[in-house]
Amino acid sequence: MTVTETARESVAAALEQEKVLSHLHPEGSFLVEDHPVPTGREEIWRFTPLKRLRGLHQDADLSGLLVAAEADVPAGVVLERLGADSPLKGSSGYVPTDRISARAWAAATVGYGLTIPAEADLADPIVVTVTGTGTEVASATHAVITAGPHSRATVVVKYVGSATLADNVEIVVGDGAQLTVVSIDDWADDAVHIGHRHARVGRDATFRHIDVSFGGDVVRHDSTADYSGPGGSVEMLGLYFADEGQFIEHRLFVDHNQPKTKSHVVYKGALQGEGAHTVWIGNVLIRKVAEGIETYEENRNLVLTDGCRADSVPNLEIETGEIEGAGHASATGRFDDQQLFYLRSRGIEESEARRLVVHGFFNDLIRKIGVPEIEKQLLETVEAELEKTV
Repeated sequence: MTVTETARESVAAALEQEKVLSHLHPEGSFLVEDHPVPTGREEIWRFTPLKRLRGLHQDADLSGLLVAAEADVPAGVVLERLGADSPLKGSSGYVPTDRISARAWAAATVGYGLTIPAEADLADPIVVTVTGTGTEVASATHAVITAGPHSRATVVVKYVGSATLADNVEIVVGDGAQLTVVSIDDWADDAVHIGHRHARVGRDATFRHIDVSFGGDVVRHDSTADYSGPGGSVEMLGLYFADEGQFIEHRLFVDHNQPKTKSHVVYKGALQGEGAHTVWIGNVLIRKVAEGIETYEENRNLVLTDGCRADSVPNLEIETGEIEGAGHASATGRFDDQQLFYLRSRGIEESEARRLVVHGFFNDLIRKIGVPEIEKQLLETVEAELEKTV
């Protein structure tokens, strides 16, 4: 394993902050041996079906080359292969907090760095397609997306095909930059994807992350963010749709380690079919130094059929009372009978009424993405999922 000087400096800076003990965000380490093999009794693993991870959490071979990334980038934007000793690696300050992430950090043989220059203003999104071509041998990848100071850009990362993948994605948002990253899991039904993505948001910078999970057999994403200066803003939006036997888990952690920062988290999911299971864990830490911050997190789940399970656990850890506002909300339920009755009383058949309710449930989030072609694709994907039920 290679730990770059950038990563070491980031760790040293992190250690200067007062430690906060919490079972929801364990202390990080680059060393795999510092992360015991999970048993399922740990708080961070208690929902995840470990037996379906194909050994990613144990010692499965991660030398597979069955995943490749490609993209067309505009002039001025740099797309490069990310070597083990690249100075980009570790630039977000991320330190693995579980065994899979540490294993992926050490073993990644496929990686890329995407750098948007300072003050660039990109009208069109940059689309990176990560394609898996098989599940026989697990793969590990590492990516670093960097938005230079006062730049503005949208990056779309699409995961397609079949794979057993453990990956780390670091995101660095420079001072005053505006960056949107859209991550779309559109895997084949046999894929297993355990992903970790961490963003460091600069002074007065704006970061939006949209996480969309529709495909795959088992998908688990840990998305975390912190700040390198005051005035930063983080918005995390998520959409997921679980079918029969499918498992989707999202774990969110926003570390308000700077004053006058903001965060807003909204995730929505739908479930249908026997054994469909989704998990959403939201956690926001407000440190003593984080005076004047604002934060809110919300999760909504819509159960379409019997036999589904949705777990939703919002958390707030507050160490200072000098804040502008903090709150959370969570709800899981079936169709609103009143909505269905209203629509059916006006001559709309039940199947069509259900479609309208589900589209209404997702549409407000989809419209916030801001990339028309992606919004259109997601609306079509929701429609295709509904065809399986209605």
